[in-house]
Amino acid sequence: MATATLTIDLNALVENWRALHAQTDCDTAAVVKADGYGLGADRVARALARAGVTKFFVAAAEEGASLRQALGPDPEINIFSGHMAGDTDMISDLNLTPMLNSVDQMLRHFEALPGAPFGVQLDTGMNRLGLEAAEWDAVQDIALAQNPTVLMSHLACADDPEHPMNAMQLATFKTMTDGLGVPRSLAATGGILLGDAYHFDLTRPGIGIYGGMPFVDAAPVAGLAVPVIQVRDVAEGETVGYANTWMATRPSQVATIAAGYADGILRAMGEHAWCYVAGKRCKIIGRISMDMIGVDVTDLAASPKGVELLGPHQSVDTLATAAGTIGYEILTSLGARYTRRYLG
Repeated sequence: MATATLTIDLNALVENWRALHAQTDCDTAAVVKADGYGLGADRVARALARAGVTKFFVAAAEEGASLRQALGPDPEINIFSGHMAGDTDMISDLNLTPMLNSVDQMLRHFEALPGAPFGVQLDTGMNRLGLEAAEWDAVQDIALAQNPTVLMSHLACADDPEHPMNAMQLATFKTMTDGLGVPRSLAATGGILLGDAYHFDLTRPGIGIYGGMPFVDAAPVAGLAVPVIQVRDVAEGETVGYANTWMATRPSQVATIAAGYADGILRAMGEHAWCYVAGKRCKIIGRISMDMIGVDVTDLAASPKGVELLGPHQSVDTLATAAGTIGYEILTSLGARYTRRYLG
């Protein structure tokens, strides 16, 4: 079966990073966790490094190890999950910088790797990772004596500029870090867009680099073209796909395209999603199955050879809305069967 083609525009990705960086007066890192949000961390990070990025963030030490192989010895690679049990040799050998999230992680790091770089993650109200205020007060002097590279926290509601949680977390972060003389980082993509007060010394954009909301001015990075396997005539009253969920209300032409939920086209999109052929919108119909999707192409002048699921006419967030989810899930779900084509 012919495979779909996932095109990743590295030039657009770099321009998105530059546009976010231009909104700040501080250093700007890049988050490349989850294999560069599904688009290939090695290619993504190398393109960003050529553009001047010197600091990267990933989720786990194993991701950091792969990134170190791709980037070489110079860039700073930070690990959000911190210094987990069993990570010591990897952190030491590959010069990774864990964001320490707990007193236990702090003890582990200081005992196993004295003098090795680290940052500290503080919990300012998200209740996900990081030291709470009382814990930080108890170990602050010990941590500061070891010269952390950064003090960081994470905003829970930055994609909603009016949410009161933003100002609350900002005030908490300042209370926990003011006057300590250590570089600070609070803002990811949404935090950058909230303005200067949230930028501090380092921002760490993720989804905005890859063309996703809340960065509305982002250039599209991912394009997905899916070949048509077959076009068939469907009579009025006939059904298409599993469970007979779509019935033709007129004589129709239906294209079966070569992708499905095994490729990250989420089944939940169902009949809420659309695709495009030469700029003309065509409805996805019937159940999305593992490898195939039906598309109503009745109104096209000619039978198509392929359709566009992602690209200039449809963003990851549009597809996400159809599935009742967010652009992050669409990007990170894109399957391994695609032929990948990198531009730039």
